Amino acid sequence: MGRSVTFIGAENIISPLGTTAEENYSKVLAGQSGIQEGRFLDRDGDLMPASTFPEKQSIHKLLKSCIEGSLAGLNREEFDNGRTLFILSSTKGDIEKLKDRDLPAASLQQLADQMGELVGAGKSITVSQACISGVLAMIMAHDLVVAGKYDSVLVAGSDLVSEFVHAGFHSLFAISGKPCRPYDKDRNGVSLGEAAASVVISKNASTFKSEPLDFLGGTSSNDANHISGPSRTGEGLVRSVTKTLKNSGLTSADIDFINAHGTATTFNDEMESIAFDRMEMNTTPLISLKGYFGHTLGAAGIIETAISLQSLRTNSVPVNIGYTEEGTSKTLNIVTDTLEKPLKRFLKTASGFGGCNASCIIQQHEL
Repeated sequence: MGRSVTFIGAENIISPLGTTAEENYSKVLAGQSGIQEGRFLDRDGDLMPASTFPEKQSIHKLLKSCIEGSLAGLNREEFDNGRTLFILSSTKGDIEKLKDRDLPAASLQQLADQMGELVGAGKSITVSQACISGVLAMIMAHDLVVAGKYDSVLVAGSDLVSEFVHAGFHSLFAISGKPCRPYDKDRNGVSLGEAAASVVISKNASTFKSEPLDFLGGTSSNDANHISGPSRTGEGLVRSVTKTLKNSGLTSADIDFINAHGTATTFNDEMESIAFDRMEMNTTPLISLKGYFGHTLGAAGIIETAISLQSLRTNSVPVNIGYTEEGTSKTLNIVTDTLEKPLKRFLKTASGFGGCNASCIIQQHEL
């Protein structure tokens, strides 16, 4: 096919649902959501749902624990060869430090450098591109490995549900008063979530203790529509997915399922339905995981990819929780019963503020 392939694995997730990728995946398969009522007050004093930890978290400790879980899944003599990179995916980082006027501590790059030291990476990079940050970070990791700049890259993402984040989404009237319902007729906004997730992308399968999967790469695009509203025609997402498929030597018919963005906002889910319809992918099984984890911002793309890696490993796709009735102008094949069948590959997509879009494809390892 003429494509450039790297290996992806050692996935880990720490969320209100669990402390490993396997534990989170089992909870998702069981239909258990981390979103709970009564986490934050809105302007009217009403409690809003969110997927948050019982105790206030330190983003440093959360990332550290998650990264250590991924490192445990590696053959360290292969990974620690002096040609490793760390990429942090986060939209806000430790923004709470701004309350103390501690600007250095609130710096995303300082957080990345601290985590990079833990990883033993020669360099650390920050990717902060709204809600596509996680997917974009993995694409960047793949491209740098393919280009020969690094042998392995550990990508980790995290954001916490802070007052700042909650107020920002609330000001856009984008938060739902009930647990979010991606693609459903009665959806009316996001539920926020907090978590950390990490994966490793490497040129060598021997870097991993367990068999990795093939990362076929991805692309990004921008529809330049609005600072917060997506293109009404899905143009940016169409361009990204079309190019990702072309670069991978695949067609839409080769995709077994789509792990989409699915924020449960009126405009995002509608845009995605139009985009997938335009690409003749409206019959491809599709899920959003926002109903389980909430919208975890910089961690979202990595969390959702990690869950889908588990799906490929177990040949099982979870249901799109919260969906009961079609709510988009174009019909989508929403997974409403656990899909159990041999799975070869999936498409992961993300879209975000500023009109950004990203997509990547991961498949079973080809010997």
